[in-house]
Amino acid sequence: MRAAIVVFPGTNRERDAARALARAGATPVMVWHKDTDLPPADLIVLPGGFAFGDYLRTGAIAAHSPVMREVVAAAGRGVLVLGMCNGFQILCEAGLLPGVLMRNTSLKFVCRSVTLEVAATDTPFTRRYTVGQTLDVPVAHGEGNWQGDDATVAALEAGNRIIFRYADARTVNGSLGEIAGSCSVNRRVLGLMPHPENAVDPLTGSTDGAALFQAAVEAA
Repeated sequence: MRAAIVVFPGTNRERDAARALARAGATPVMVWHKDTDLPPADLIVLPGGFAFGDYLRTGAIAAHSPVMREVVAAAGRGVLVLGMCNGFQILCEAGLLPGVLMRNTSLKFVCRSVTLEVAATDTPFTRRYTVGQTLDVPVAHGEGNWQGDDATVAALEAGNRIIFRYADARTVNGSLGEIAGSCSVNRRVLGLMPHPENAVDPLTGSTDGAALFQAAVEAA
């Protein structure tokens, strides 16, 4: 099973993602943002970082990189796509997921472990979890405040497409409805602000993210 990891200028979590995928049994392959062809892949991953320095809006420039045309086309064919943190921002800017990620309401960069609640398990990425299960996963972002209009939120709710919510007593970033991650209509594109790739080894304090990668590899 091959996983293509897309790297933009400013990406900094590609090796973390590669390690998490390799531990789950995948063969990770790095793909540069200027590439106009994707290698054959069963899963496409957009990792975290600060693509193009987060200029303009987070993910806005990266969403127009040449490789993203291929990512959008692959998603249209049903290839699994996973975006984490900056990857989630890029997926939203590219129109593969709804909503927009704005500045944290604190106007500060947040870097700490948070508690996530699994809201849906009928996706290729979350089927190893149970609904209501809580996960200990780190976040590291300054613009993780998910916002959408009433119609967008209603569509997500009606389609059971809110996959993760923040369960901390403290508001992490001000996201509407404490939304931490969502999926596409066909449930094969998933984006989330936290970093499950940094919760796969006991040495980091949590292995709660490992099941996400294991499920994706199995599904792919």
